[in-house]
Amino acid sequence: MDYRDASLGQIDIAISRAAAKDPERRLGVLFTNPGGPGGAGLAMPIGYAEQPIGQVYDIIGIDVRGVGKSTNLAACAPIDETRFPISSQSRPTDNDLIQLVEQAKAKEAACAQTGGQFRRYVTTMNTARDMDNIRGQLGESVINYLGVSYGTWLGAVYGEMFPEQLNRNVLDSSLDPKVSWRDGDVNNVAATKKNFEDWAAWTAERDAIFHLGAKPEAVRASIDTIAAAIIERPVGGFDNRDDFDGAVGEFTRYRKSWASFAKSMHYVLDEIHGAPPRPEVDRSNQHAAQTADALDDEAVTERDDDKDMSDAVNAAVLCDWDWPTDMEVYFRDMRSARDTFPYGNTVGQLSPNACSFHADKAEPLVKVGTPKYPRGLVVQSDGDTQTSLVDGQAMAKTLDSVLIVVHNEGAHGLYATTPANACVNDAVNAYLLDAKLPAGTVDCATADPPLPVPAQPDPQNPDPEATIPLLGEAADQVKTEVEAGP
Repeated sequence: MDYRDASLGQIDIAISRAAAKDPERRLGVLFTNPGGPGGAGLAMPIGYAEQPIGQVYDIIGIDVRGVGKSTNLAACAPIDETRFPISSQSRPTDNDLIQLVEQAKAKEAACAQTGGQFRRYVTTMNTARDMDNIRGQLGESVINYLGVSYGTWLGAVYGEMFPEQLNRNVLDSSLDPKVSWRDGDVNNVAATKKNFEDWAAWTAERDAIFHLGAKPEAVRASIDTIAAAIIERPVGGFDNRDDFDGAVGEFTRYRKSWASFAKSMHYVLDEIHGAPPRPEVDRSNQHAAQTADALDDEAVTERDDDKDMSDAVNAAVLCDWDWPTDMEVYFRDMRSARDTFPYGNTVGQLSPNACSFHADKAEPLVKVGTPKYPRGLVVQSDGDTQTSLVDGQAMAKTLDSVLIVVHNEGAHGLYATTPANACVNDAVNAYLLDAKLPAGTVDCATADPPLPVPAQPDPQNPDPEATIPLLGEAADQVKTEVEAGP
């Protein structure tokens, strides 16, 4: 449990291994982590084993301490959320903000109540020590590493703590190692807004098709008009403004849904202005709103379903970082998001959590600095709202790693995903298989661009909007790809 005090007892760590398919070419072990924190990792080798790396590496999956088939950290005690009535999640009143603080305080008490002594030792640093213990148990002198999301931070911490044991390393969708988790959330809010602005600019260029405005600010005004109308009554399949705000964030993030979202907003705006409702559009939008909520849940849990994601571990590990204890910091930031850009759960990302009230750290957070192990790769997309581009740039700079940027892309997790991005896959495989690093930053185009909607109708295609799928269908396509993950 505690590497500095064996008297506290032992814990079990479950691992899986997909053996190299070509033993004669075997390069060693490749440890993996799916992120979270708190995501189960035993299944990770399954997908990676079908990539070229599966020929030459024993790919290792780990249920980190507290998770899955490893010694579990007890789930946080349930909270009676009726004690904290909130009128709106996306646009909370000032009284709602107070309730969010009380809810976070109750969450910390609930996790402390059930977590016991073990919770104190569920940290990134102890997980890194577990990894090195596993390395030794496997009889390996070094490991190679492939981590996603929070797993990038875990990899950087492992390299800081055990530099002589880390060889090739790929960090896919990285955190910034120099700032707190909450500072990363601030960056993610900026990325959410940037995605909307990019979609609005794309849509404005096609005003002759979508009729939402010829300038980005006019498109924003159209979306604000819809949001205001939903306060009065359900419109276009959106039953409440929270659902609408969430859908705006999700479907402007993923480029695959850009055209369908613009089409949907065109029809909803027409309905507000007096056009008869379109039942098929309303049903599609209602389904899309439900899917957007599911996508937001997927983002929180790093693409693991609930049974594979430990909320208790997530709440414990996030407290590795320091969090503001002055509630006015949260009030200021939540009010700003609410009043300027409430779309895409921006308020939620800036709200306090259990760690805002946590005061029982076992050790300080490791500081990641100049690496003393081989250069690696950092892979990042420019529209990721879970780990923003600036975070990945900072990780690459700190570790002197080569950066791969995927442009016009909102995905989180880019290597070995669906649809495959050959630019990313080829660069990562060349490094992991042959130790070939690109000479400098690699710029990759998205493998999942917006539909090719023209700026103007033409005689061959007088109604381009008619061929665009409804939003519900596009939402299902996005969800399928997100769930496939790396």
